[in-house]
Amino acid sequence: MSEERRYETARYDTQRVRAEDERRRQLAAERRAALRRKGRRRRFFLRASAWTLFVVITSLALSGVGWLLANDFAALNKEPLTATVTVTKDDDLASVADKLKDEGLIQYKWFFKLFGRVAHAEGKIGIGAHELNTQMDYNALINGMRSSSGSLASATVRITFQEGMTVRQIIALMAEYGVSTEEALLDAAANHEFPHAFLTGELGDVTRLEGYLFPDTYEFYVGGDPATALGRMLNNFANKMDDDLLELVSNSGYTLDQIITVASLIEKETDGHDRANIASVIYNRLSRAGETAYLLQIDAAQIYGLGDRYEPPLTAEQLAIDTPYNTHIHQGLPPTPIANPGLASIRAALEPAQTGYYFYALGTDGAHHFFDTYAKFLRFVGSSSYAG
Repeated sequence: MSEERRYETARYDTQRVRAEDERRRQLAAERRAALRRKGRRRRFFLRASAWTLFVVITSLALSGVGWLLANDFAALNKEPLTATVTVTKDDDLASVADKLKDEGLIQYKWFFKLFGRVAHAEGKIGIGAHELNTQMDYNALINGMRSSSGSLASATVRITFQEGMTVRQIIALMAEYGVSTEEALLDAAANHEFPHAFLTGELGDVTRLEGYLFPDTYEFYVGGDPATALGRMLNNFANKMDDDLLELVSNSGYTLDQIITVASLIEKETDGHDRANIASVIYNRLSRAGETAYLLQIDAAQIYGLGDRYEPPLTAEQLAIDTPYNTHIHQGLPPTPIANPGLASIRAALEPAQTGYYFYALGTDGAHHFFDTYAKFLRFVGSSSYAG
């Protein structure tokens, strides 16, 4: 075979081999493509099947959960139950939900909190003890916890009342801080029917609360209910008068109102260290004619009786004015307490010192000096030690 022929034959064979290789590569590529398409179809089917199964399972779960949530929200299928839930100023929506759950009134705290936020529950739920039951849905529970005392979202003010303040002074200070208006507070003091047996005064007069608004530090709601605010102070008095003190009252021979009246006189007269001795002077004058003919002769009582008519300093002319509180004219105790005493003065009224004192006067040393006779009292008043 010629050289040219051999070359042509070799070139043909090479081309055929290349063509065959190319065909095999194409077939391999087609098989791989077919396998990929088959794999994609299988993965698609598997994903579709899995998604369908997930949707079915989730739908079933959500329908079940949704039914449970709906039951809880709408108070369906619940066992009858009544419970008292107490809401304090320290609570928030989360802690209220905890209390409702603990009492068996709701099942899902997170769902109640979610609804509460949407319903602005913190502006509706009020302070106090609320009687609720399992027949109430979420909205009814929130409305059932409304209170005139103020809501969880209400602004508050902190006020300290000093011992010896009168009802009118207390009310003026409360009005100044925005607890309520002075007019509304005075009306509540005079006319609201508070559930306290120790209030024996007649409706229509603010003095019926005198002596019983316990001086202390309180937190009130701004713009709250005036009767509720005053009621907190009355409740504090009731709590302070424990069984031991009430037993002392019972054994004293005086009524509670008389004891508080004595305590109010002590509070207005004391220098802070002589309560028991002042109490002894008051009781000595009440029980024995001595040198005062049962007249207490306490200027603070007349100042209270004069009210707006009082212009300091107290003069002989003002002391001569006949008021029910003028203990220079009228024997015995004034008709009501003249201030709101603290616990120390109440205890002094119940446990006075046993002395023969009938008189006391303020010395230049800032302390009261006590005397058993009028003559000794006069000598002191005429000396340089008398403060005047």
